[in-house]
Amino acid sequence: MQKEWFAEWFNTEYYHILYQDRDEDEANRFISNLISFLSIPKNSKLLDLACGKGRHSKILNSFSYDVLGVDLSENSILEAKKETTATLRFDTHDMRKVIPKLKFAAVFNLFTSFGYFDSPEENQKVCSSVSEMLNSNGKFIIDFMNAEKVIRNLVHSEEKTIDGITFKLARRFDGKHIFKEIHFSDKGQNFHFTERVQALNLQDFQALLSANFRILETFGSFDLAPFSAVNSDRLIIIAELKS
Repeated sequence: MQKEWFAEWFNTEYYHILYQDRDEDEANRFISNLISFLSIPKNSKLLDLACGKGRHSKILNSFSYDVLGVDLSENSILEAKKETTATLRFDTHDMRKVIPKLKFAAVFNLFTSFGYFDSPEENQKVCSSVSEMLNSNGKFIIDFMNAEKVIRNLVHSEEKTIDGITFKLARRFDGKHIFKEIHFSDKGQNFHFTERVQALNLQDFQALLSANFRILETFGSFDLAPFSAVNSDRLIIIAELKS
C-alpha cells in the first residue's frame, strides 16, 4: 500500500531543511496570545496534534501546562523526544484516531496541519476524534492558512537554495486543493515530493465542526486580529466542545 504523501514527505530530513527558517519569536508570541485569550488553568493537560518536532509543544509547556505532542512522522517524534520531561511528552499518532484513556482541556492543531486527506470524511474523523478527547467545554484551536488569499496570491514557481540544496517549487490550484511540487537533487539523487492541502475556507470549517463544536471566535493573524477573508494571512478558529 502506497504511503500517504504527508507520511512520506514529513518523515524525510529534506522537509525539515526546506522549512527550517521558521520564526521562533512569532511562534512564541502566537502561543502567548492564545494562552491569554483562552485562560486555561495552569497544569491542565493539552494536546498538540500534528506537532512535528515539538516546536509549539515546548512553548505551551513553558506556560506551565502538561503537554502531549503527537505526530505521524516517526523521525520528527524521535527528535522531539530528546526534550521529554515529566510534563512534556511525545508519541507517534494518526490524528484521525482517538488516543485512548486521555482527556485534554484543549487540543491545538497549528501551522496548517489540517486538510491533508483525500476526502471530507477523513477531515470529519479528525474532528470527531478530537471531540472524544476533550474535557467538558474543552477547546479545539485550529491555525490554518487563509486559503482564499493564498489562492489569489499564489506564487506559481520559485527556487530556494538552503544548505547547498536547490529546491524548485511549483504551485497550482485545481479547484479543491493547493499543490506544491518540490524537486531537488542531493548526493547524486533526484527527488520529487508533492504537498497537497485542501483549500478549506471558514464555511468549510463551520460545516466540519458543527456536529460537535461551536465556534467561539475567529482570528486572522498570530496577533489575533479579526479575520478577513480578503486580507488575513491566517484563519485561526477557537471552537468549544458542545455540552
